[in-house]
Amino acid sequence: MISKFAKTTALAAAILFAPPIAAQEREQDLSNPDSAFVDTTRKGNWQSVIEPTERGHLIGNPRADVQLIEFVSYTCGHCANFAVEGEPALDLVLLMPGKMTLEVRPVIRNALDLIVSMLAACGDPARFKDRHRAFMTTQSKWLEKARQAPASQQAIWGRGDRNARINAAQALDLDDVLTDRGQSIAEVTACLMDDKAAQALIDNGRADSAEFKVPGTPSFALDGELLDRVHTWDALYAVLSERFKTSNSSGNAGE
Repeated sequence: MISKFAKTTALAAAILFAPPIAAQEREQDLSNPDSAFVDTTRKGNWQSVIEPTERGHLIGNPRADVQLIEFVSYTCGHCANFAVEGEPALDLVLLMPGKMTLEVRPVIRNALDLIVSMLAACGDPARFKDRHRAFMTTQSKWLEKARQAPASQQAIWGRGDRNARINAAQALDLDDVLTDRGQSIAEVTACLMDDKAAQALIDNGRADSAEFKVPGTPSFALDGELLDRVHTWDALYAVLSERFKTSNSSGNAGE
């Protein structure tokens, strides 16, 4: 069996010979400080560029030719696995050099999904990825606490209203994920009390379901098309390897 490190290395090799930037673009980027290429300091560090979108958060070079959407549920164990196995590889191989963008969109399956999605979006958008992965990597701990909670408390959380959201965040130490990263408890509470933001997350999830017919989580859409039966890093790795191999071959053929 091929190791995940070997797969990441192979994916990197698949894009090393990508078509070069056009000469005109190089000239603008390097010699014309007044050109549209104003983000020269970000070159090779696009994985740290994060912007909110209508339905999630976009990571990477917004001018990239390839766009990947990741549909995730914060209470989905397979999503947590992908966050650990796949997302760092995407950072290193495709996002950092600006080859692709990754848009993370939450899927709201239950009250805890709503609460954690609100917390992941709470605060500076540039820190979204840090919050997102923190909730994913600690999922087993806070989700086990939720399972062990009394049925009466679980019923309160299931209401999904602002008091229920605050109660769950405190009981499961979800608020600590943000306060440990320098956010104030007042900011965290304000995010959880935002009914408009909560409804927007629910509405966006429904819109994604209607548009993409998302079958489960994690799921992925590549360049606007849902990937059939792709729900793991192994499966996505194969698709992306082929996508960039095809792209590179087309680019080289035209030289």
